[in-house]
Amino acid sequence: MPDQTVTQPPPDEAAARERRIGLLCALGVLVAWTGFLLSGRLATRQALTSWDMAALRFAGSFLGALPIVLLRGWPRLPVRRGLALAASAGLGYALPVYAAFHWAPTSHSGVMLIGMLPFVTAALAAVVLGERWGARRLISLAVVAAGIVLLAAATLGDHLGAWIGDGLFVLAAVFWSVYTLLVRHWRVPALTAVLSVALWPAFFYLPIWWLLLPSRVAEAGSGAVALQFVYQGFVAALLASFLFTRAVNALGAGTATTVTALVPALATLAAWPLLGEPPGLAGLAGVALVSAGILFGVLGSFGAARR
Repeated sequence: MPDQTVTQPPPDEAAARERRIGLLCALGVLVAWTGFLLSGRLATRQALTSWDMAALRFAGSFLGALPIVLLRGWPRLPVRRGLALAASAGLGYALPVYAAFHWAPTSHSGVMLIGMLPFVTAALAAVVLGERWGARRLISLAVVAAGIVLLAAATLGDHLGAWIGDGLFVLAAVFWSVYTLLVRHWRVPALTAVLSVALWPAFFYLPIWWLLLPSRVAEAGSGAVALQFVYQGFVAALLASFLFTRAVNALGAGTATTVTALVPALATLAAWPLLGEPPGLAGLAGVALVSAGILFGVLGSFGAARR
């Protein structure tokens, strides 16, 4: 009788393949999150309220998740854990972030939201999970911090009330970092985590939005509504969340969030021609520093993994 034993790849080869997958997912998140920041800021010029943007996100992600549920069933995760993921990466993240776009420009969103993720995640991981900070990671975070300061200073005086948006962006970053660590701690598969975040918020938020919250969807126009519905619901909430969660599972929370800290640089540069928000010399210097800090940290993590 022929031997039907399936040959498993060597551990080193499997680990290397997993890290390559994680890196590709993280690069996909760069593109998706950059578009998220640009489209979120664009919504403030399309008459959509922050409540409308959250509703479009939750409605789009719910409808996008339904076909997957029909094929694979409801996420196999205890209800309490599913609600915890939905509360952090769903309601806790989306509500402050869409409100913040009305106060602060795109460069601030990249800096205070995405750029803060390595700091917040590393701090929470140190307190909750006992993870230690190596010298390379400390240097990387210090360089990224210097870049963040320059990016923030470049436009800080041009937008009254930007500090309100900055605070809301940091709050959203805290909620996303909580989600990141919960996924890592509970070892939740990427698709299970994303489906939980995509499905649960719609049940709680959409009825409240429909009955009680102010809306200007009718004034925004069908084109603007369709754009935000597709991007916020399908690309940002489903695709980007899946890629990010997969990257966290493959690379670890620290490395994954450090890679995504490139988003401030990309969003700041893209907002210049697309939204008419020039970063200035200080902003460009901040872009260079943030990129250098992230590259230093990521290359160090891959070198440590090989050793």
